[in-house]
Amino acid sequence: MDILFHVATADAARVLMPLARACARARRRYACFFTNDGVLGLQRGELLVALGDAARLVACEESWQRYCEGVACPVELGSQTVSSALMGEGARVVSL
Repeated sequence: MDILFHVATADAARVLMPLARACARARRRYACFFTNDGVLGLQRGELLVALGDAARLVACEESWQRYCEGVACPVELGSQTVSSALMGEGARVVSL
């Protein structure tokens, strides 16, 4: 994987969308891990559309339960262990 985007803030979605589109244009393989209130961006339909080419999209299960309780998660739920594994797989890590 070329890039892992580690998304830890709610405001990161506005930065992540153009980065994801640029990755798609450049045919770069990327994944995203959402944690803390960064999971709130997953409730934005336009972000999910922009991330359509992602190799993997994972939300921290504990963060999802904390910030989005009762709402179905639109991506894979995982742990911080999954985050660590994705960091090891990425050639670059971009923290937002």
